[in-house]
Amino acid sequence: MAERRLAVLDSIPLLDLSEEILAIAQELVSRQIIPTKAADDAIHIAVASVHEVDYLLTWNCKHIANPHNWRRISDCLSAHGYRASVICTPEDLIGDDN
Repeated sequence: MAERRLAVLDSIPLLDLSEEILAIAQELVSRQIIPTKAADDAIHIAVASVHEVDYLLTWNCKHIANPHNWRRISDCLSAHGYRASVICTPEDLIGDDN
């Protein structure tokens, strides 16, 4: 089973980090949109935005998929000339057929 998951991941390209991404992530933290202890979350958000990822899927509803933070995240990214990815959980994206 693990081998199959790894094989699927092999086909997904890695997205590069840049100084710009790190600067945007730092601003998300310095503006207290994302807490310092969750600075890696800020990097995920910045990477997705700069690389024009349509959807950022996460289980992290505290800092990333938090609808109360979305406007502030979006405003910060927009100030740098980027649009925010749609940030949601896998269930939000797939929907509930019930």
